[in-house]
Amino acid sequence: MVLFWARMGSLNALEMAGASRFWKHWLSHPMPSAETMGAVHSKMDAGTLREAIHQVYACLKRNKALPDNQGISLAIVDGHESHASYLRHCPGCLERTIHSERGDHIQYYHRQVTLLLVTGAPPGRQPLRMPLDHEAQRPGEDEVATAMRLLERVLARYPRAFDLVLADALYDQAPFFNFLLEHRKHVLVVLKDERRNLYQDAAGLFDSVPPIQGTFRFRDCLWWDFPDLHSWPEVKAPIRVVRSLETYSVRRQLDKKDEPQTSDWVWVTTLPSARVPVERAVGFGHQRWDIENHSFNELVNGWHADHVFKHDPDAIESFLLMAFLALILFHAFLYLNVKPQLREGKSKEFWARQMAAEIYRDLPAAAMSP
Repeated sequence: MVLFWARMGSLNALEMAGASRFWKHWLSHPMPSAETMGAVHSKMDAGTLREAIHQVYACLKRNKALPDNQGISLAIVDGHESHASYLRHCPGCLERTIHSERGDHIQYYHRQVTLLLVTGAPPGRQPLRMPLDHEAQRPGEDEVATAMRLLERVLARYPRAFDLVLADALYDQAPFFNFLLEHRKHVLVVLKDERRNLYQDAAGLFDSVPPIQGTFRFRDCLWWDFPDLHSWPEVKAPIRVVRSLETYSVRRQLDKKDEPQTSDWVWVTTLPSARVPVERAVGFGHQRWDIENHSFNELVNGWHADHVFKHDPDAIESFLLMAFLALILFHAFLYLNVKPQLREGKSKEFWARQMAAEIYRDLPAAAMSP
């Protein structure tokens, strides 16, 4: 946990800090070696780590620290490729052939699907974004099948944690929609497939029905909302298509001039229009990027979660779950325990450096000598 909180980045860095007096308050024995830490994680029961994450979630929920988003709780699913190599591989690696001028080469890589829980944002507080679980993609399996296996386990453990699942256009598949409908969950997915009858029918309606004017995040928007469509017979319920044509400006650094920009978003969802108006549906659609901006980017760039601590499928699973648990505890402590006046003007990186400074400050002089 401290490895991630202090942003050490590797087991070797943790081992080098093992001489610090800081660890005497944590451990009753010397710091294990990097090799031992990797071997232990390859033999850990990942179910106990998932149970630890659930205990933290239950504690936060019991203390009313996880408000929903105006009556609707959100979860986001997305895939992430952690690393790739042409040389090193393990039994859990996926394989693909890379074509180049020098010939074809087999590349080995790992890919996981993660579920992120997004809470509401009370006044004066950041929303908590909690990665609850992940599932490794298996050879010969696509991302959607992996996500459905992940959701089956998460729904059994967190049956009432979320009401709506957000995903990108890859999940625009009838089995995925029907799976969530069977579990009484709503789904909102980006619609991009122009070959689909649903997309063609909606495009015809866009041309014949006048839009609604609105604003979203200081952008001027034109909205179309078509509920109760039956153009996707494979889905076992009527679906709804929402479009948002957004206009905004970007100031270029070279000439300091504002350049107008437009973005066109189309989503398909099972959310009823009576419960969720078009403005909220558009907001939910844009929140899908939370898993990229506040989960993958932070874990990879700040927490070194893509680092291969030990190239073993069980170790990779355990280290990533440990990173999830560390991330949840860090954000819960920072936003729920540290007063806003103390947080003001300080980044999350500041607190990580504070933790690292406490460890390295207590290194004895002998450990620092050549």
